[in-house]
Order: sequence, then C-alpha cells, then structure tokens
Amino acid sequence: MKILLIEDEKKIASFIKRGLKENNYTVDVAYDGEKGFYLADINTYDLIILDVMLPDKDGISVCRDLRKLKIDTPVLMLTARNEVKDKVSGLDSGADDYLTKPFVFDELLARVRALSRRKRSEKTTTLKVADLVLDQLTRKVTRAGKEIILTSREYSLLEYLMLNASQVVTRTMISEHVWEDDFDTFTNVINVYVNYLRNKINDGYDKKLISSIRGVGYTIKG
Repeated sequence: MKILLIEDEKKIASFIKRGLKENNYTVDVAYDGEKGFYLADINTYDLIILDVMLPDKDGISVCRDLRKLKIDTPVLMLTARNEVKDKVSGLDSGADDYLTKPFVFDELLARVRALSRRKRSEKTTTLKVADLVLDQLTRKVTRAGKEIILTSREYSLLEYLMLNASQVVTRTMISEHVWEDDFDTFTNVINVYVNYLRNKINDGYDKKLISSIRGVGYTIKG
C-alpha cells in the first residue's frame, strides 16, 4: 500500500511515517494542504491520512476538493479537535474515518487496515499469474504451491506488477507507486530489485513470468 500523509507538524509526521514504514507501507509526506492536494491529484494512493489544521489549505477543503475531482481514495482525518461538530464537518467533506489527537499508534494502524479492507471489499485479495499466487491479506507468495520468501520491498514490487499483469509498467510508474516521491529515478535500484524478484520467481521454472521490455519497462504474465 502507498499512503499519502498530509501533516504540518514535522515531529508527528516523522513518527507516523516511521511507524507505517516499519509495517511495510510506502509513505509520501506533505507538510501543507496545497502540496498535499497536488500530490493526491497527480499520484495514485491507497489511503490518505489528512490533518485538519494545515497551512495554505485546511484539511476539510483538501478533502472536499479531492471528492469534487472524483478521487475516491479513502481518507483518514487527524485533528486535535474533538467536538462532534468538527467530526461531522470532516465526514461531510468526504472523509471516511476520523481520529483525534493524541492517539495511540496501534489504533491508527488498525484504522489504516480497516480502511484498506473496506476499499478492496468488493475485490479479490488473491492475485494470480499462472501458478504464482499472492495473498494480499497474509502477504504470502507461492509458486506451484511452494512458498517464496520476499523482503517488504520485493513484495511491494511484485504486488504492483501483479496488479498490472500482462501490462508493461515503466520505471517511472514503479517509482511512483513502490517508492517514496523523493526517489531518485536515475539510480539502478529498480533494476536491482526486479533482478532479485526474477531470481526468486523465475529460477527453477520452465515458464519465466517476469521479463524486461528493453527501453520501456517490465511485465509479468503467464
């Protein structure tokens, strides 16, 4: 999952980002409403964690304007306010859930999981390409019934490839979804991780599922 965190208090933002990354989420951070709205508009995220009190553009306005653009990414609002009318305003603007500061990180994590489940409730949580199976709930990956152990980054990369099975995904697409927005696209890190995956997914099998399209990107297909 790739999450956009819009939070102007940098200590809180750092704390949340660190905790989410430790739980295998990819996180982009914006410290004001305008930057957050811009990132949410041009990128695809699985979840937005949005503070209400923000400089330049408040969270209520950010959420309302995103919904006007038909961006239906789940939004979890954070605020120091705890009055009912403030919660109602947040939910009426299009937010999906509301968490009042200060909060226990485990509760935030539980709400993140709940919103992600709700988002994909009508979709299967099992991805398949030929005999390769990825379970998004348990994060277990198998090929021909044999479990394949992946690092968190390898898992995120494979999940993205499988979500776009039979399509060519470019380095830019991968960097935007699997890495943070400050990722240096001129490095060879993506090539390295694709090679790691190929070694684990392809080696030992007659059918090679992951392949490179020279000068374009990568694809996975059965």
